[in-house]
Amino acid sequence: MSTRLKSRGCAVWAGSVVAWLAGGAIVIADLDRVEAGPITFNSALPVPQGVFIFRGQAILSRSTDDSSTMDRDRKVLTIPAVFAYGVTRDFAVFGIVPYHEKRLELTTSSGRVRRGDSGVGDSTFLVRYTLLAIDRLGDTRRFAPFVGLKAPTGDDDQVDGLGRLPQPLQLGSGSWDPIAGTSFTWQTFDWEFDAAVQYRVNTEANNFEFGDQARADASFQYRLWPPTLGSGVPTFFYGVIESNLVYAGKNTVEGVSDPNSGGITWLLAPGLQYVTRRVVLEAIVQIPVVQDLNGTALERDYIVRGGFRVNF
Repeated sequence: MSTRLKSRGCAVWAGSVVAWLAGGAIVIADLDRVEAGPITFNSALPVPQGVFIFRGQAILSRSTDDSSTMDRDRKVLTIPAVFAYGVTRDFAVFGIVPYHEKRLELTTSSGRVRRGDSGVGDSTFLVRYTLLAIDRLGDTRRFAPFVGLKAPTGDDDQVDGLGRLPQPLQLGSGSWDPIAGTSFTWQTFDWEFDAAVQYRVNTEANNFEFGDQARADASFQYRLWPPTLGSGVPTFFYGVIESNLVYAGKNTVEGVSDPNSGGITWLLAPGLQYVTRRVVLEAIVQIPVVQDLNGTALERDYIVRGGFRVNF
């Protein structure tokens, strides 16, 4: 066994990005062959030097559980383009550029109305360093902290026939928001376990400030087929189960805390991954188990994700 502050040993890699846009794919003894990894958050396995990874997802969120009298119905479709590059054996950089379609229907004194917008949202840029690596035959463990910044690349001042859109319906926040976290991965030939914690400090823009966000995530992936590994490089099916615990602070509007925002959400997510030598196809459904939200904050019904990952 070898324990090092720089990754070596069995060649492994992962495309890891911020929480709900991330995940990893790894290899053992073959840099060209991808394996399973978390779908909804970031793993700790490194992107090898000179390797470029692209990941695409479609994420649909629906929220209709409204305790107010407005009978709100919110749908958000996000299509992030995720780019990762291994600068060195241990140091990797990531960029995420999302496209959003946001729609909200609600009942007002004038009747039922629909509001929303679509276009490019705020981008996120991250750097990650593999601080600790433990390698054995068929067994690798990684610990990798990361830091980043969400940049205001999305429009944050759109209006419709009713006036300026509420800030949660804007494509961007207008703020620069720092991110810090760390991730851990334990991977074998048959299964992989991933865990991560992350904190994002949301800053003020347009007299509005989203509450800070903290999250803790876990994922377990198990190879369902083939039941045993043989010669050659076959395709694989993995079963995935993930947990996402998210805390959001209350939003602030013109210096006043919004009592109908923020709270705690816990999601459980079953999923599947189909793995070939260079491409991974994946799908997962995030189901709310606990939603302890403040005031009349709108509760989420589900989140559905589907996508692919490819390395070059």
